[in-house]
Amino acid sequence: MNIPESSSPNGHKPHPTIAATATALPPYRITRDDVKYYFGRVFEVPERRVEAMMAIVDNAQVHNRHSIFPIDYTIEPRALAKTNNEYIEHAVKLGREAAEKCLERAGMRPEDIDLIITVSCTGFMIPSLDAHLIKLMGFRSNVRRMPFTELGCAAGAMGLSRAADFIASNPGSNVLIISVELPSLTFQRKDITQANLISSILFGDGAAAVIVTGQKRSGPQILVTETYTFPDSLGAMGFDLRDSGFHIILDKNVPEMIGERIKELVHGFLDRNGKKREEIKGWILHPGGARLLGTVEEKLGLCKCDTQPSWDILGNVGNLSSATILFILQEWLEKRPLKAGEHAIAAAFGPGFSAEFLLLQWN
Repeated sequence: MNIPESSSPNGHKPHPTIAATATALPPYRITRDDVKYYFGRVFEVPERRVEAMMAIVDNAQVHNRHSIFPIDYTIEPRALAKTNNEYIEHAVKLGREAAEKCLERAGMRPEDIDLIITVSCTGFMIPSLDAHLIKLMGFRSNVRRMPFTELGCAAGAMGLSRAADFIASNPGSNVLIISVELPSLTFQRKDITQANLISSILFGDGAAAVIVTGQKRSGPQILVTETYTFPDSLGAMGFDLRDSGFHIILDKNVPEMIGERIKELVHGFLDRNGKKREEIKGWILHPGGARLLGTVEEKLGLCKCDTQPSWDILGNVGNLSSATILFILQEWLEKRPLKAGEHAIAAAFGPGFSAEFLLLQWN
């Protein structure tokens, strides 16, 4: 298997540091009981299939999710033009909230930011989110912009990687990453494919922001990053855009596809960077869903205690696509910070089908 060499900042320069994180959630909540109540009333599926889906709801380990609208409105069909206008309005609102919180936590002002990376896959807007926030928040007119739109669940981790790349070329600079995902706007009540039914159980709305800096700060340093794209996997995950909106593509064999390679990928990543498996004290893993996270744990010889923040985020807010890994990163920073010198791996998976790996070290 051919894997590209890892990319990292030059050895003699300080490694980029994660200076602050922040999250934002919309006001409405969808519980597991809500899903059970509405499922058979919304989808036109046989009773036997509804019963089978109820077992999946219980096993999904998603207890709560958040939504920009009440559930009664969320489940109503709307034209793509309307849902996309709703996406623009609420992406700006939530993205701004997360960004302002993150800047405050970092003790920075908008004019301190040299690059804004915005990531999202659940709507479409041109000009992109960063352009809106430049005016609203007072970023410099010459701030650089890098919007990601097609990387799905892996985009939060890839945003961290591209921030590290930018700082390697621009020492001392500051990068703000903003992820906003509103998958409730992609809900399709007439689509009874298994992929759509599963997505209605897993995904929630939310936003996250991270500041990565080339200045000397306390926090996890990004030592090295790596991307791997699985061969012949274009159909594994994505969206099919139709007149009725976004229809999710989600191959049921994704957990097995990742499971077959994850040990080889992680161990190869560590070997190429002079680290051993036992040196990793933190596992910052995008869960995808309970079955995927369980499969990754099994293949890597981890227990739930090693990945509890991933389970907690999945249970409390669901899968937030690209924002999920950033929520989990914040959970580690706030509740399970590592000791100085200890290492962690962050990993996320998304359309392509791709995996993004980062090696972090607490300073």
